[in-house]
Amino acid sequence: MTQTILARLSPMGPDPGEVENALPGLAALLADCVEGGAAVNFVWPFDAEQALAYWRRQMPGLLAGKARLFVARDTDGSILGCVMLDTDTPPNQPHRAEIKKLLVLRRARRLGLARALMLAAEDEARRLGRTLLILDTRDGDNGQKLYEAIGYVLFGRVPGYSLPVHGGEAETCAFYYKQLAP
Repeated sequence: MTQTILARLSPMGPDPGEVENALPGLAALLADCVEGGAAVNFVWPFDAEQALAYWRRQMPGLLAGKARLFVARDTDGSILGCVMLDTDTPPNQPHRAEIKKLLVLRRARRLGLARALMLAAEDEARRLGRTLLILDTRDGDNGQKLYEAIGYVLFGRVPGYSLPVHGGEAETCAFYYKQLAP
């Protein structure tokens, strides 16, 4: 029998307590994804301290309102996934934002959480007047199917862009954009 994991989405920040309380769950989520081979800017070996340090570095931007973090939680409150909308853009790009760190626990994949997180980030971008979103992903990843299904357009590939998590030759990165209707 298949068990469906129910989740709720909530934007996080700028409440310092809320962000601080979520750090262990966010670190566990990041560590799970890196261990599973996700191309999210880290290489193996990777430990809980590195994951926690990454999220601590994100706190100033979240608390200052320069980024928004959306979190999918199980009914018990545990974190199943997240996505960050980075709105810290130069003065000549107030209409743009970047999608970062779309992460879903390996045990919670294929339940629609990634899609729900992306759509929540897009809704927030619209609310903030952002009409152009960009993102990047390892070429060939399953995420590309999702991005294309929800309207992202591939605009380029860069070979040898980054090293794979578990070692080997540098891999190609695919870059996407989406224009949002206001």
